[in-house]
Amino acid sequence: MRPQIILFGDSITEQSFRSGGWGAALANNYSRKADILNRGYGGYNTRWALLLMHHLFPLQSIQYPAVTTIFFGANDAAVSGRTSERQHVPLEEYKENLRKMVQHLKKCSPTMVLVLITPPPVDEEGRLEFARSLYGDKATELSERTNEVAGEYAKQCVELARELGLPSINLWSIMQETEGWQKKFLSDGLHLTPDGNAVVYDKLEKVLSESWFSAAQLPYDVPHHSEIDGKNPGKAFQIQCPGLQQ
Repeated sequence: MRPQIILFGDSITEQSFRSGGWGAALANNYSRKADILNRGYGGYNTRWALLLMHHLFPLQSIQYPAVTTIFFGANDAAVSGRTSERQHVPLEEYKENLRKMVQHLKKCSPTMVLVLITPPPVDEEGRLEFARSLYGDKATELSERTNEVAGEYAKQCVELARELGLPSINLWSIMQETEGWQKKFLSDGLHLTPDGNAVVYDKLEKVLSESWFSAAQLPYDVPHHSEIDGKNPGKAFQIQCPGLQQ
């Protein structure tokens, strides 16, 4: 049975299997070595996602993921009093919800690699442009998210990872180190372009390569074709897959 990597998050995770997505790139890197499962839920905040923990990660299971990414905050950081207020989660609750997710996953498997990923920065003008493209004159005059608020949530995510001794990826800071990040990394002021997806993949691949779950060090699930003797094919399978019937 192949080990699993579960990508748990909101729409930025849900969209990660699209062409050029960071989840698709991860699946390619771990091809024939691990199964990548997308558990991204568009529009979800940590409050709603927390309700899924026992459903997605039951405490009694025949297989737990080897790696789980936790990528929430973009919706939690929706500004209270604006059009996406329904998704807003207070900053302190956001941090505690992430903590509860980590605690549950560690109960499932103490050896599981957990990676916390912060929300990306927000291009407020890009969000307004996107709203105008959808609603025209009826579009909101104030962005439902701001970069400053997103930064506060990113800070809490990183602080929690530090408290718990977990790796984290601070997308909010990393992306803003590049000039023109607003259009280079974000398609609508919030979701990722192929270049933005590449940032997530590159940083995640680095984290995993430094853990015990490096793709380069994992064996193939079945023998590589070059190891199979055309006259005696069963030999290679007996060595690597002794449970297979000949």
